Amino acid sequence: MMIKQEKEGAGFTPERVNALSDGIFAIILTIMVLELKKPEEATFAALFKLWPTWISYAVSYLFIAIVWINHHYVLRHAGIASLRLIWANFLHLFTVSLIPFLTVWVAETKLAAIPVAMYAVVFLLVNVTYLALVWEIMCTNMNTRKPDPARRFLHIRSFITIFLFAFAAAVSFLYPLLGFGIICCCLLLYLKPDWSGIKDVMKRK
Repeated sequence: MMIKQEKEGAGFTPERVNALSDGIFAIILTIMVLELKKPEEATFAALFKLWPTWISYAVSYLFIAIVWINHHYVLRHAGIASLRLIWANFLHLFTVSLIPFLTVWVAETKLAAIPVAMYAVVFLLVNVTYLALVWEIMCTNMNTRKPDPARRFLHIRSFITIFLFAFAAAVSFLYPLLGFGIICCCLLLYLKPDWSGIKDVMKRK
């Protein structure tokens, strides 16, 4: 299996995948910064009117930072850059690239129901594609299919947050502020990309 994957990923390395991903993350953050609106007047009142912009920008910026940290942590353990890993990575980056658009929509509508619901859906998609990327690395790239603490930890955390993001999307149709709050709480679960037992997995490799 490893020989076949090496042929599939010939010419590609995890380092190249990481470098390309870092460039895309940088572009996404740049787009978000350029979309920031300045106050119409030189007053604190005019600045306060833009509170939806600042809140959505801060949450999105934090989310992208968390995604980058976890993404970098995951790719560190990739043995080779198989085609499945490359496409899983591109799919993950595609969902992340949707965040600036939703950030602006949420801000301009002042956290209206549908934009916030779609905001939660995008976060859900980012989480699902991240799980696919993790699955490819842990179950194929690391050449192990045995149950271990690392995989259990990632599965439990991912399924919990996927459920919470889906719940936030549903709640947002009636209570958008509550849905937005649930989204913010979900981010806390990914502040530390801790792979429990990862050292044991690497030793068995």
